[in-house]
Amino acid sequence: MSIPSFARTNFQTLLRAAGDGNLALMECLDVATGIPRYVICAVGRDAGDYVFTPFGHLADGNPYDAYLPPDPDDPGGFVHPDAPGEAP
Repeated sequence: MSIPSFARTNFQTLLRAAGDGNLALMECLDVATGIPRYVICAVGRDAGDYVFTPFGHLADGNPYDAYLPPDPDDPGGFVHPDAPGEAP
């Protein structure tokens, strides 16, 4: 499995913003649900105004419950939560 170029480019932009001290955490509302989300944004300037570019939101609760990691034994797959040796 390969990370697409747009994601690598956005990640490099995020790292650059972090290195420059140009990150912000903003409370926003999820468009689909109306639930508050805490969004990581890069901060830029445009003609004297601040511009906030959202990159993603922080996971609610335990982030280990929100994502499946890649499977080291299957380059195209993900570790299933019920796999042997995995915590329930």
